[in-house]
Amino acid sequence: MTPNETFSLPARPARPFIGEAMELRSWADVKPFYDNLLNRPLSNAHELRQWLIDRSELESYLSENFAWRYIRMTCDTANGELVNQLNFFIADIQPPMTEYGNELDLKAVHSPFLSELTDAGFDIMVRGMKKAIEIYRDENIPLQTDIQTEERKYGAIAGAMTVQIDGRELTLPEATDRLQLTSRAEREEAWRKIAERRYQDHAVLDQLFDQLRDLRHRVAVNAGFANFRDYSFAALGRFDYTPADCFKFHESVAEAVVPLLDVLSQERKQKLGVDSLRPWDLKVDAEGRPPLKPFATGAELVEKTIACFDRLDRELGDDLRIMRAMGHLDVESRKGKAPGGYNYPLEEIGVPFIFMNATSSLRDLVTMVHEGGHAVHSFLTRDLPLKAFRNPPMEVAELASMSMELLSMDHWDVFFDKPDELRRAKRQHLESIIETLPWVATIDAFQHWVYENPGHTVDERRENWVRIHDRFADRVTDWSGMAYYKEYIWQRQLHLYEVPFYYIEYGIAQLGAIAVWRNYRRDPEAGLAGYKAALSLGYKAPIRDIYAAANIPFDFSKPYIQELIAFVDEEIRKVAN
Repeated sequence: MTPNETFSLPARPARPFIGEAMELRSWADVKPFYDNLLNRPLSNAHELRQWLIDRSELESYLSENFAWRYIRMTCDTANGELVNQLNFFIADIQPPMTEYGNELDLKAVHSPFLSELTDAGFDIMVRGMKKAIEIYRDENIPLQTDIQTEERKYGAIAGAMTVQIDGRELTLPEATDRLQLTSRAEREEAWRKIAERRYQDHAVLDQLFDQLRDLRHRVAVNAGFANFRDYSFAALGRFDYTPADCFKFHESVAEAVVPLLDVLSQERKQKLGVDSLRPWDLKVDAEGRPPLKPFATGAELVEKTIACFDRLDRELGDDLRIMRAMGHLDVESRKGKAPGGYNYPLEEIGVPFIFMNATSSLRDLVTMVHEGGHAVHSFLTRDLPLKAFRNPPMEVAELASMSMELLSMDHWDVFFDKPDELRRAKRQHLESIIETLPWVATIDAFQHWVYENPGHTVDERRENWVRIHDRFADRVTDWSGMAYYKEYIWQRQLHLYEVPFYYIEYGIAQLGAIAVWRNYRRDPEAGLAGYKAALSLGYKAPIRDIYAAANIPFDFSKPYIQELIAFVDEEIRKVAN
């Protein structure tokens, strides 16, 4: 296919079970289909297979219906009607869905014909069903509704935060770009205003977090678990590792990565020529060069990302072209948008939606290729027959996105015309990996402490946050006079509020991504083929087997982390020269 050739949009899948005219206005619209599934007799393996396909069709429709409500709300958190539409689904649709879902799981696992379904993936799906049955409790349904309602409050609070700088009202992502300015006074002004604006809401966010912690603990106790951490490992389907493995990961990062973080921070301090390295000195170019500007507009960011993906594989570029043509990209920062970024799979159409808050920074470029990696994953799994097969665990999903950050990096010259700027971009991103692993360990260790100690006070939480933060932070940055800001920087991490215990996956996947990239460096064709082969499996194999398909180990031991970090450090030194 030449660059000027057109491409076809994917056809919408038919709905032979629920019908093309389905429109969700109330639970009554979908209840008959659930009743059909629950009451349908299954007399052989063929009928069971068709039953699973019909269930997947219904659940895919509802998943996409919820997705659009969530997407529209995050794009405009101040729109009360959009908030209400999302809350309607959470309050009126999800509770009976959950009840029926448990009944359908029971029907499936008790079918005498289940053992005859020997295709790849069915064993993984059934394993998940059995775990879901094990932890299901009727009394948790209203609690889960309350939790989801409370979780959405975080985005509205954070999305409303703005600061005034030079007479302009800036969103926090826009203001954060100023931390790359060469003027130290301007950086400090921006940092302090951002920190103060966040601090203004710290008591409200503390109260919200307490409510979420208490609700989550009740869910865990109801399900027979000692704490929400143990419940989460079951609910998230973590069959391949344990909390003890997470603690080993924390220890390995503290011993193998934090010392290098100290070295890089000391080098930064020396290059900047400052007496003390302050928090507003961490994003500026250490040699005093102006911030990198890889693009000017959201449209340019998308266009250049497509060109970058084309360099890897034209098919990958076409994935983003399809999304752009369908209006499935909302990438620019604006007031009222929820914070962060995501790629939301759309189960029916099979074309995902990317949401982010781009301004014009290198971080935005990385976010775009990261979410683009998730999008590629959605396309590679869209034709798998069951929804369960198309929903891999986060350790695999984040492998897709974090690997794309590195695989695409050698083609970032589409963003940077000057070789020196390209080298700077590569170095900044590689150094960010050294920063990412300790931060992942920090957030994960904090969550373990929070939910192992469900009765903790706000003061105890603040003290333990600082203790955990200091274990994984560099020993060079000077926080003197700003302890009260440091005590609350955890509140900027939306995962703690909206997707608890979803964070260690970034660390595991970051290690996998480094290994994928190393394979690609050694043999680009084989490395990319392994990456795509692993993603194409969806969730039809255990995590270890999916990683093996990419020709990488599922390993986060200290020796392995040291090996990968040494490779990253070597690459940093190469681009620095």
